[in-house]
Amino acid sequence: CPVVLAPKNSSVAMPPPADIVKVAIEWPGAFPKLMEIDQKKPLSSIIKEVCDGWSLANHDQFALQHADSSNFYITEKNRNEIKNGAILRLTTSPAQNAQQLHERIQSSSMDAKLEALKDLANYSRDVTFAQEFINLDGISLLTQMVESGTERYQKLQKIMKPCFGDMLSFTLTAFVELMDHGIVSWDTFSVAFIKKIASYVNKFASDISILQRSLAILESMVLNSHDLYQKVAQEITIGQLIPHLQGTDQEIQTYTIAVINALFLKAPDDKRQEMANILAQKQLRSIILTHVIRAQRAINNEMAHQLYVLQVLTFNLLEDRMMTKMDPQDQAQRDIIFELRRIAFDAESEPNNSSGSIEKRKSMYTRDYKKLGFI
Repeated sequence: CPVVLAPKNSSVAMPPPADIVKVAIEWPGAFPKLMEIDQKKPLSSIIKEVCDGWSLANHDQFALQHADSSNFYITEKNRNEIKNGAILRLTTSPAQNAQQLHERIQSSSMDAKLEALKDLANYSRDVTFAQEFINLDGISLLTQMVESGTERYQKLQKIMKPCFGDMLSFTLTAFVELMDHGIVSWDTFSVAFIKKIASYVNKFASDISILQRSLAILESMVLNSHDLYQKVAQEITIGQLIPHLQGTDQEIQTYTIAVINALFLKAPDDKRQEMANILAQKQLRSIILTHVIRAQRAINNEMAHQLYVLQVLTFNLLEDRMMTKMDPQDQAQRDIIFELRRIAFDAESEPNNSSGSIEKRKSMYTRDYKKLGFI
């Protein structure tokens, strides 16, 4: 075979070192900067280098974040997730951003307040930002806003109802996102806050976003704190939840069943049967069949999971009855079990069994009862 030799001066392209990542970094009002990030260098050194390139002082007040929809901050823990070709953004540090938003959401200007709450709801998904905001006692600030909000903005609610609804929606969204990180215990919330959230399940039933977040908060309260379960159970009834299953929004239906499941799961043993009786009286099964299972749309995975949980919780109530031994002296019980076996097997097998011996039929009956689950 002929051998082709490369010219003496040519060089073979070598792959870039594994620790080098090529990225583009944005800064408002400037052209993106293309640079190579050495993952072995401290992140603070890389941020200083970027700041120096744009002649920005106080590099410790800046940070890098992903320029996609997540806007998540880059930290020493997650920096290895940066891929070649990624677009990053130079921005204010999590601590600076948290401080600024903490001040902005307390603005006397409703427009400024609304915009700040919208930003807070977005940034709170990031655990790095969440930790900084929580360190400023941000959760307490949000709960105080919820507790006093309806009264404080009565005039606003009448004059600018959409604005009030958006403010409350963003406030609850930020609260849910911050609590989902598991940094703050659920046991710290007041009865006034619980009452307010429970009231939103009825008061803002037509506002999907407020209703969804209120249901999510109630579910988390019940699942994460025994004390809060008792308080929520006093504030919300099955009758208040049922109408939300009769709507057309599957997300609301899913969260509603999730709250019912949570109340069921955390209820004391003596209360579960009582709750099951209430669900039967409210025709929950029929409502789920009509408005969820037979609705003209596919059931998503989360809804399927919640329905499964509800089914298991309901079946578990029958365990004591299932494990109760039959009384051989009770002829009524004997007749019921004989009839059960006959319905299950005799329709197709009786013609063949009638001619068999008594011993053979006894053996067959024993086998039939085992198939039915009896011992």
